[in-house]
Amino acid sequence: MSEQNRLSVGDKAPEFSLPDADGNTVSLSDFRGRSVVVYFYPAASTPGCTKEACDFRDSLAVLNDAGFDVLGVSPDKPAKLVTFRDAEGLTFPLLSDEDKSVMTAWGAFGEKQNYGKTVQGVIRSTFVVDAEGKIAKALYNVKATGHVERLRKDLGV
Repeated sequence: MSEQNRLSVGDKAPEFSLPDADGNTVSLSDFRGRSVVVYFYPAASTPGCTKEACDFRDSLAVLNDAGFDVLGVSPDKPAKLVTFRDAEGLTFPLLSDEDKSVMTAWGAFGEKQNYGKTVQGVIRSTFVVDAEGKIAKALYNVKATGHVERLRKDLGV
């Protein structure tokens, strides 16, 4: 994936409206006036994605108290997101981007290395969007384990 497809600090966050696990539409604009962590992950109920989601779940109160909402986005169908949410007790919205158009707009879908091969797929990425809808932090190719802890440290929460 080329660098020009990637978002940088100060860029306007691409708007989106996606269905959540229950089929309700959630838009980025719903969070205007608050900061929001938007993270993209490859697949619900896989080991790395479960670890990352549970880390966000376990840090949610601290993040919310510091003024950050959290949204998880994957290409999974809403029905799979319901199963994942309920199995792991996730308490933040999980959004379905089945056609990967939002992931593509955010630079979170494209060429990546997987076991030494170049493949097309979801690039595990996390963004912090400020209250005005601009990118305050853009992290690509993050590791599932330890990522939320590092993000909290970077955010000072």
